[in-house]
Amino acid sequence: MPDSTSPDPTAEPSSSSGPARNIELEVEVAGTPEEVWRAIATGPGISSWYVPHTVEEREGGAAMASFGPGPEMQIPGRVAAWEPPHRIVFDGGEDAGGLAFEWLVEARDGGTCIVRLVNSGFGSGEPWDDQYDGMAEGWLLFLRNLQLHCEHFRGQSATAVLPMAMWPGPRAATWAALCDGLGLPASPSVGDRVAVTSPDAPPLGGTVLDAESWRLALLLDEPAAGTAFLAAEGDGDEVGVSVWSYLYGEAGAAAAARDEPRWWSWLGERAAAPPTAG
Repeated sequence: MPDSTSPDPTAEPSSSSGPARNIELEVEVAGTPEEVWRAIATGPGISSWYVPHTVEEREGGAAMASFGPGPEMQIPGRVAAWEPPHRIVFDGGEDAGGLAFEWLVEARDGGTCIVRLVNSGFGSGEPWDDQYDGMAEGWLLFLRNLQLHCEHFRGQSATAVLPMAMWPGPRAATWAALCDGLGLPASPSVGDRVAVTSPDAPPLGGTVLDAESWRLALLLDEPAAGTAFLAAEGDGDEVGVSVWSYLYGEAGAAAAARDEPRWWSWLGERAAAPPTAG
């Protein structure tokens, strides 16, 4: 997830000519426009389903997205448009160029809203092609998590735990190695309860919400209430391996502080080893 969905709003578009490309996606989520607005336009809301954010809640306000612990992973931005509760635009700043993210909220009957994302500013040629493809895939995961946040934890705030590492590919073998290393079934069914059984990994357990050949989405009950996405992303010699969770309440914050360093270590220690399962 981090590699494929680490937008850099300050990146300059390629000078190569070519048609403009946007990622345009939409999902239906539970909640009123005001409740959904909190989820997509405020720091605590965005941090509960994407990556940690701070947002000055006004047009022209500063924003900051944290994709990891290093200073190079702190991505500044700007609130280019602020029209609560229906439209917000983030970009890299006036005349900065790079990527922009427009979010639109439209109420529907039955207490739901349609959330639309228009991610623009992609250049042409490599490495833009790889970034475009990776982000298009990654946004699907995060928008799914937005749905889960609005359905199960609307109005609450989570502490994000976002460890990842690059493991040797290919992806199918990497995914099998991840599941085998954690003691998780590689192909669980939706509705199953699964839990990490490896004695050297932090606790993680919950109900399977989505299961594919390279990722798993969970509604957590351990180590705290929340959501989690386990994924193996990429098709090259190296594959991005993520065990990302969003933990709610005081118990979640305590578990995040305790477990995040352990997850980074667990994933990092296995980064150099070739996949052995699958």
